[in-house]
Amino acid sequence: MRFKTFTSPHMSPARSVNRVMRQVLYALVPGTVAIAWFFGWGVLVNVLLAVTVALAAETLMLMARRRPVKPFVTDLSAVVCGWLFALAVPPLTPWWITLIGVGFAIVVAKHLYGGLGYNPFNPAMVGYVAMVISFPREMTLWLPPETLAEMAFNLPQTLQVIFLGQLPAGLTWDMITGATPLDRIQTELAMDRSLSEIQASPFFGAVAGRGWEWVNLIFLLGGLWLIQRRVITWHAPVAMLGSLALISGLFWLINPEVYASPLFHLFSGAAILGAFFIATDPVSGSTTPMGRLVFGAGVGLLAYVIRAWGSYADGVAFAILLMNMMAPTIDHYTQPRVFGKTPARKEG
Repeated sequence: MRFKTFTSPHMSPARSVNRVMRQVLYALVPGTVAIAWFFGWGVLVNVLLAVTVALAAETLMLMARRRPVKPFVTDLSAVVCGWLFALAVPPLTPWWITLIGVGFAIVVAKHLYGGLGYNPFNPAMVGYVAMVISFPREMTLWLPPETLAEMAFNLPQTLQVIFLGQLPAGLTWDMITGATPLDRIQTELAMDRSLSEIQASPFFGAVAGRGWEWVNLIFLLGGLWLIQRRVITWHAPVAMLGSLALISGLFWLINPEVYASPLFHLFSGAAILGAFFIATDPVSGSTTPMGRLVFGAGVGLLAYVIRAWGSYADGVAFAILLMNMMAPTIDHYTQPRVFGKTPARKEG
């Protein structure tokens, strides 16, 4: 027999880490399939490899720290970390970069700080940035969308390139790889070409890079689903994308032949993925409602500054890590008023 209770307050049951991470993975699946559709089998191979390495590293570190293995491995936080790293790297990234990058993320950025709940930085982004700085050539070997590529790699060829480093006969890296839309604009603007000339290339679609605009749109739908499910809140994504759109729109209005439009920035690179799946990390991000707004706005602003004037075409990962450093201070100054507490009166 079930009894109704009428007294308040009523506390909703706490959600487990496993349930939250599982829903994040569900939201990542459509966007992952879209990237694989446009950029080939390498995306799925990287995800499988990164997740395997993440789980192995998680298990070894838990054993080394004499912690129970099953509860922490099955919470799926390591799976999400590996998955996000795999989405950030080029499809034909050598296996050893994924091994080092994910290993660094789990061992150094997560467990050396105490494990889940204690890491001040987002582990996946730490691993990714470490690889970008250490191996810049390998981390920029992006393929053009298969709709534009002269040759699409099948699964055996993809495995051969990733694990053996051997391209099919007659091909070179220069023949099969190219710059991302953000890289292309940054490079060609430095050659005194106008933005309208650059975007006349078949590599660009209606608002952003061909293929990339659809990938980001699908990640956007996944992020909105997470908000609807109350897995994440709207504060950080809206603040990040809003600040990115605002600052890019301001410079676009000043000179549209030099600065890309807000829509281009929103649907290029990792803006959508970062806004909904990385900036919303409850451990390394801000935890107060106002703090999340400040945190997200800071990420959007820094990402645009790095994109427009920095050395790296897509500054989302760097922006998130920089704001991770500021998250404790932001939370300190944005604590909400405690219910029932009156403000202290100043002695006059």
